[in-house]
Amino acid sequence: MRSWSSPEVPDLTVTGPVVRIHDTSSGGLVETRPEGPARLYVCGITPYDATHMGHAATYLAFDLLNRAWRSAGHEVAYVQNVTDVDDPLLERATKVNIDWVELAERETELFRNDMQALRILAPDHYVGAVESIPLVIDLIVRLQEAGAIYQVDTDLYFSVTADTDFGGVSGWSRDEMLRIFGERGGDPEREGKQDPLDCVVWRGKREGEPSWDSPFGPGRPGWHIECTAIALEHLGTAFDVQGGGSDLIFPHHEMCAGEAQVAEPGQPFARAYAHAGMVAYDGEKMSKSKGNLVFVSALRLSDVDPMAIRMVLLRHHYRSDWEWTDEQLWAAVDTVTQWRKALSLGAGAPAAPVVSAVLAALAEDLDAPTAVAAIDEWAASTLGDTAHGLADNSDPDAAATLKPVLDAALGLLL
Repeated sequence: MRSWSSPEVPDLTVTGPVVRIHDTSSGGLVETRPEGPARLYVCGITPYDATHMGHAATYLAFDLLNRAWRSAGHEVAYVQNVTDVDDPLLERATKVNIDWVELAERETELFRNDMQALRILAPDHYVGAVESIPLVIDLIVRLQEAGAIYQVDTDLYFSVTADTDFGGVSGWSRDEMLRIFGERGGDPEREGKQDPLDCVVWRGKREGEPSWDSPFGPGRPGWHIECTAIALEHLGTAFDVQGGGSDLIFPHHEMCAGEAQVAEPGQPFARAYAHAGMVAYDGEKMSKSKGNLVFVSALRLSDVDPMAIRMVLLRHHYRSDWEWTDEQLWAAVDTVTQWRKALSLGAGAPAAPVVSAVLAALAEDLDAPTAVAAIDEWAASTLGDTAHGLADNSDPDAAATLKPVLDAALGLLL
C-alpha cells in the first residue's frame, strides 16, 4: 500500500540524548538503545471515517518518537498498518450503501492527506490487512503447529494460555480483561471457545462478506493477527517499540504479543509498549460511535494552519487524556504567529540553551509541553528585547539555529 510523502528532516549540528519512553508493560521509563535502526510499529486506522483529533494525537506522539530517535543519531524503521477489511468498515459501507473497497480507499487517502499536512513522517512500510493475508495465513499455520489454534464452527481461535506471559503487556487481572473484552471487539460469551478470552484469528466466510481462500477454508483475518504478522515480517521480534492509543493496551496489544511469543518462543514481541492518551470532546472520549468528532480535514478546509493544529497537540503530553476545545486552537494560532514573528527577526535571545532544552525534553518520554514552554520563553524574551533594543547577550543567529530544531524535533515548519 502506498504511504504519504514525508517532509525533509533537517540534519542537526547537535546530537540529542538517549531516548527514554514510558513502557506500559513495566510501568516505568525505559531507555531505548536500538541495535541498528530503531524499530517502531504503530497500529493504524480502520478507514471507515475521516481522521479525527484522537487519531492525530496518537500519530503525532509516535512522530515525536521517530524524530527524537533521529535527533539522537539513529536511523528508524517504521511500520504502520491499515485495517482495510474489518467489521466496522463493512458495517459502515452497508449503512451508507457504498462498496467497502471504495470506502476504505477513500478514507485512507484522506488520512494520508491529513498526515502529510500535519508533517507526520511516513512509515517505511504502510501495509493493508488485505495485502497481508498471505502473511496472516503463514502465521496461523505456525501457531497451529505450536498447538495454539483450535476451531469453532468455521472460525479459528488463538488460545491465550499458550503464551505463558499472557497479561504481561497490560498487567490487567483476568477479571479486568473479561470486563472490557466484549467492548473492544472480543466475543467472551461465544459457545465452543476453550477460554472466554481467546481471540479469533481467521473468521470463516459469512454471507455478504468478502473472503479469501486459505488452507482453513474461505474467510478473512481476525483483527490482532494482522498486526502481529505485519510486524514480524517487517521488523522481526524484540523490536524497540509497539505504539498506539491507550485503548489498544488490551486486548489488541496483549493479543499481538501473545501470538508472536508463541510463534517465536523465547523472544518478546516488543521491548517496550507505548500508549497515547485519549482525546475528549463535549465531555466524552472522541469516538465515531458517539459522533463527537473534530476532523483534521474539516479544520484544514476551513483554512486553519496545520501548524496550529499540530501546536495544540504538542501542548499536551502524549500520555495524558485531555479535551479538545476551540479556545485551544485559537490560542495555538496566536502562538504560531508569535513564534514566526520572533523568528523573522533573525537575531534574538540566546538559542543554544533552548536547543538543549528542546532535545532533552523530547528525549525524556516525548515531553513536548516542556519543549514548547522553552520556545515560548525564548519568543517572549526575543520580542521583548526587540521592543526595548537588543540585549547585550543577544544571539545574531538565533533564528537560524532554532528553525531546523523546531522542524527536526517538533515537526514545525515556521
